[in-house]
Amino acid sequence: MENIKYRDAVKGDLNSIVRIYNSTVASRLVTADTEPVSVESKLKWFEDHNPVKRPIWVVENEKDGVIGWVSFKSFYGRPAYDGTVEISIYLDENQRGKGLGKAVLLHAIEKSPLLGIKTILGFIFSHNEPSLKLFRHFGFEDWANLPNIAQLDEQERSLTIVGKRVG
Repeated sequence: MENIKYRDAVKGDLNSIVRIYNSTVASRLVTADTEPVSVESKLKWFEDHNPVKRPIWVVENEKDGVIGWVSFKSFYGRPAYDGTVEISIYLDENQRGKGLGKAVLLHAIEKSPLLGIKTILGFIFSHNEPSLKLFRHFGFEDWANLPNIAQLDEQERSLTIVGKRVG
């Protein structure tokens, strides 16, 4: 895999972040959003992150610039859960299926203890086999199954929560 680098996202990256995110909406595989989102609608989400504890990292390569991103979101918003996060990983359409997801998830796992993170959760649609396979590759286990809690078009979908202790 070509050289990739990670850096803290800045507001100027929101166009790329939203473009990559929106590229997943139509698949009904990755996100529960059913329509593309706007940069403006993601401003508060962006501002709720910070590089010290809950970063958004953009993934870049020399040729294409921003090719993906990863974020950590606090779980449940109560102090007792401070060491637990939900992770989100999104890759540019042209970068999927090339091993980049493995590199990004490994980077996130390795850096998590430096952020005070002890447990990483992934909220993944149960029909999203590629993502489930990626997380299970790194030892994430199925911690919960929420049957038929999402309605995507005319089909009910289940959610699998995977988890891993990292600190």
